[in-house]
Amino acid sequence: MNAMDTDHEEVSAVLPSTTTSGLSIALHPLPILNISEHFIRLKLQKQTPLPFTLGALLGTQNGREVEIVNTFELVLEDDDEAINHAFLVNRRDQYKQVFPSLEFIGWYTVAPIPTSRHIRLHSQIVQFTGYCSTPLLLILQPTTNLLGSADGTSQNLPFKAYEQTIEIKDRSSRSVFVEASFNVETGEAERIAVDWTAKGGGSGTSLESHLQTQRAAVKMLYDRILVLIQYVTGVIAGTIGSLKLVLTPTFQVLIYLLPAEVPTDHGILRSISALLASLPASENKTFREEFNTESEDVQLTALLASLTKSTNILNDLVDKHALLTTSREDRYGGGVARRTRLQMGGARLGGDWH
Repeated sequence: MNAMDTDHEEVSAVLPSTTTSGLSIALHPLPILNISEHFIRLKLQKQTPLPFTLGALLGTQNGREVEIVNTFELVLEDDDEAINHAFLVNRRDQYKQVFPSLEFIGWYTVAPIPTSRHIRLHSQIVQFTGYCSTPLLLILQPTTNLLGSADGTSQNLPFKAYEQTIEIKDRSSRSVFVEASFNVETGEAERIAVDWTAKGGGSGTSLESHLQTQRAAVKMLYDRILVLIQYVTGVIAGTIGSLKLVLTPTFQVLIYLLPAEVPTDHGILRSISALLASLPASENKTFREEFNTESEDVQLTALLASLTKSTNILNDLVDKHALLTTSREDRYGGGVARRTRLQMGGARLGGDWH
């Protein structure tokens, strides 16, 4: 049984860790975010823990120095065993029009380790001319336990980069991957964008945080009011024993449910009554009139601001129309008037000579 298992065991597609690549790879934050988003989206859509994810890497290469800047998704065909090359070429050309300096430099996937399937897909990319002579493979390993300190190196990210090479063993050769180290490189604009994304986005972050705080406060107030209502209802119906209730100076209500056999505490009822008496009467006629007046004032202010803006726009339009009309009269009307005056002056001179 062990021998059979050994025969069917797949040969590793990665060289031992003692062999390393000489590439110098710089990985930017955008590819990390794109690959993670692609994997999570497929995971939720297909309801599988490890869906097969495939995409292309865009960047620049200068000798043995590679910079991964962007990514885009790829499409598979033939039961997910072949890459749709027409889609790859079309999407690559589209990115080339927007980012002329970026080239296709490899592809990415999600897997614990590279396998023979990845070797076959990698060979398709190499054999199809026009892509890249030595493409890279970037793998996201979501099940990897992260080690190392947060110093911006590859040891604290679930990513590994590989370069294809040829292994010659027992007078035979095969394609394998060799691991290449990488560093995370960020520019000032990228750091700002990542920080903006992590915080939820720009100026809306403070508003969102404020609204969440307000929602939590309203929900807490609602829960406590509901407890008081249930207590008073239970006391009236005689189905509840007693609650120990403490009101803090900031109107925080600390409630402790006591056993049902404890008699009703009239002190709690008096505290609730005093709390209700201290609240403003929201249904008072005077309050309603003041509220309606302030609401109308706010709406009137908004209307005046809108009218002022519309008036400014109309004023600009009138100024432009007046400028255009004046220029046209200068070009046409003024010349005709001058010619008419000259003709009339000549006629008067002729009459004098006669």
